[in-house]
Amino acid sequence: MARRKTKKEKELESLFSLIFIVPAFLIYFATNSIQTTVSITIVYWAVVIALLLIRNKKLRERLRASGINEIDKMDGIKFEHYLKELYSAIGYTAKVTQASGDFGADLVLSQNGRKIVVQAKRYSKNVGVKAVQEIKAAQSHYNAGEAWVITNSYFTKAAMELAKSNSVKLIDRDHLIQQILNMKKAG
Repeated sequence: MARRKTKKEKELESLFSLIFIVPAFLIYFATNSIQTTVSITIVYWAVVIALLLIRNKKLRERLRASGINEIDKMDGIKFEHYLKELYSAIGYTAKVTQASGDFGADLVLSQNGRKIVVQAKRYSKNVGVKAVQEIKAAQSHYNAGEAWVITNSYFTKAAMELAKSNSVKLIDRDHLIQQILNMKKAG
């Protein structure tokens, strides 16, 4: 029995059709010449592939500059201390809570009278609702005005939904990389 295609595979096929096949048909209908269509399509494909390679290279350079690969190798406690240093450099007063019995908060940040509790999740998989639930409870315990969950990964759809309805700020891999790059650029 054949394996079903995943949603992502179907999306990639659609994108492939849109980028590579549809233009060839449009060129043929515009020129009514197979030879011209083949020539223009080959040049078009070469340009698209070159642009994708350039984009991929820039993305790799951005990841390398951010140091996210080193973060991915850290354990949870090192990640908490890394975030403490990052947010201290950005201008927050940052304190790492005790490792156990922290009531759901790994860091407490403050800036201009704002108190923020943070749960740090150094994961290889997507972060689920449990992290949002825990940081929301920590917000009350620490009497904080804001609650954040920061990860080197991404969040599940359910976690994003719960965070939105509970005013919990989620900082995923992309946002974390951007904060690191901004800090490095400024510092």
